Amino acid sequence: EPRGARGSARARGRAGGKHLQEIPSSSSNVCSSFTWDWDSSKTSELLSGMGVSVLKKDKLGNENTPQELLLSPCPPHKRQKVKEKERDFVIARRPRLLRDAEPGVSWDALPDELLLAIFAYLPLNDLLKVSLICKRWRRLSFDESLWQTLDLTGRNLLPGVIGQLLPAGVTVFRCPRSCIGNPLFKSSKPLRVQHMDLSNCTVSVADLQSILCRCERLQNLSLEGLVLSDDIIKSIAQNPSLIRLNLCGCSGFSAEALELMLRSCSELEELNLSWCDFTAAHVKAAVTHVTSKVTQLNLSGYRQNLQISDVKTLVERCPSIVHLDLSDSVMLKPECFQYFHQLIFLQHLCLSRCYQISPAALVELGEIPSLKTLQVFGIVTDNSLQILKETLPDLKINCSHFTTIARPTIGNKKNHEIWGIKCRLTLRNSSSL
Repeated sequence: EPRGARGSARARGRAGGKHLQEIPSSSSNVCSSFTWDWDSSKTSELLSGMGVSVLKKDKLGNENTPQELLLSPCPPHKRQKVKEKERDFVIARRPRLLRDAEPGVSWDALPDELLLAIFAYLPLNDLLKVSLICKRWRRLSFDESLWQTLDLTGRNLLPGVIGQLLPAGVTVFRCPRSCIGNPLFKSSKPLRVQHMDLSNCTVSVADLQSILCRCERLQNLSLEGLVLSDDIIKSIAQNPSLIRLNLCGCSGFSAEALELMLRSCSELEELNLSWCDFTAAHVKAAVTHVTSKVTQLNLSGYRQNLQISDVKTLVERCPSIVHLDLSDSVMLKPECFQYFHQLIFLQHLCLSRCYQISPAALVELGEIPSLKTLQVFGIVTDNSLQILKETLPDLKINCSHFTTIARPTIGNKKNHEIWGIKCRLTLRNSSSL
């Protein structure tokens, strides 16, 4: 055979060798043909929708390869010639991984309990990222023990985000001032949420109902400033263990639905129904059916709809009230003071902007032995206030502008607490979700 022909045959042999599959070493735990069982693109969309950048592959696609293998220098490939039918083939032998010679323990050798203990220190951003590493890490990263408290305050939550995160075992959910898209729950299984703050969110009535109809264990709930419906109020009524409820500034539900809810939630201790879109029928339902266990009640903002007779009914219904706010009720007169004297546990009373009550009449309230604070903004002038303070030295007068009844967060807006419970999982940056 001519020399040129033999040379071209060797070249063809070398080219043909490139199409042979490499056989990994038996000691290797890296499998290049592994296929994930879940749709990683959906997970990437979830992370992108929450403003979290996903892990990016390098040119070699080695985002899941242990770093010690990526950084270890690999010896040049040994080549072995095999003669078959007078043609030379070059087989590239895969280098033996040197993990056995490396000190330390593989991540794969760690038990689930130890990995969960490590994941418990990760912030929300990183916890979502590690869920993309492998099938096992995804399962562990969504373990319910890691998702008990979640804070997504002021975020833009795209459709499907709530439906994936809340079923992960969240029991404390703080999400005020957020824009919530369609939750897209995959099942009708009840949620484990016990404390939830959705105050002043941008959310449709249907989507809000989709969340609340799955809640049966709520103990604290704040829906301040939201448009509700009778179905939402009935969903709230399915939580017999409800202790604190804040519906300040809410609208869209009937007096009949309110009555049903108050009858069902017999364990309520703090109730804020201030400045709702109430008629006189709503106010009547509230004072007539509120549970006797209520110790803190806010019924401010009802101007002509709250009458002295309603105060009488309320005091008879709830004799254990400690904190009562009836501000902005212009129909109240000093005649209602006799009912306040019947509240032997009353410590905080708010009558701001009840303009038919004169500053001189307020002196009578100093005879209530349990009373500690009195808020009467708009009734007394600066001069009258000073005289009133001198006349009632044991009372703190006009010491607070805002009510705290059933409110989830008090004081510093930057803290991640609701009703005294701190949320561990929170995004570190301020980007939209």
